[in-house]
Amino acid sequence: MTAPELDLRGFRILPGLLDRAAQEAMVKALREVVQAAPVFSPQTPYGKPMTVRMTSAGRYGWVADRSGYRYAERHPEGMAWPPIPDHVLALWRDLVSVERDPDCCLINYYGEGARMGMHQDRDEADFSWPVLSVSLGDEGLLRIGNRTRGGRSESIWLRSGDVVVMGGDARLTYHGVDRIKFASSTLLPQGGRINLTLRVVD
Repeated sequence: MTAPELDLRGFRILPGLLDRAAQEAMVKALREVVQAAPVFSPQTPYGKPMTVRMTSAGRYGWVADRSGYRYAERHPEGMAWPPIPDHVLALWRDLVSVERDPDCCLINYYGEGARMGMHQDRDEADFSWPVLSVSLGDEGLLRIGNRTRGGRSESIWLRSGDVVVMGGDARLTYHGVDRIKFASSTLLPQGGRINLTLRVVD
């Protein structure tokens, strides 16, 4: 039985929405994505490597390097991004829209010690579409701030199977992942956390 839906600063949090079988099916599909488009370690425009490794599925993938943060139609190694898995699209269609599929499924992998600094998701053309986030594997501490940098923030632990919808007034809220509880889940044999974010880009 899933826990009650939460609203934290406009972030719609659906604890335990995906049961263990659904999580395992999604991880299996994501492994096929990674085989077609291997994870890579992006660098910030300042030349600092990110601690999160990533890849993408869909029409676009999200990349970061000395040229900046952006969406690209091809993986840094040159191949096209694979399609977004059906299990993932079904979740989007259930929670967001059956009329418009996402253009990008960004797949972030957090190993031991990885984190994601406070940021806005603002590289998309139309902010009226929400960002849908899925947590798989180890617990991650999500920090939610404000529409501008600084100020008071709130944090919540996201567990495997939790889903978050960032839309409306929360669409451009600063947020980040301060840390993970490594080996807190048995979903991924080697430990770590997978976070999916589905976005409409165009």
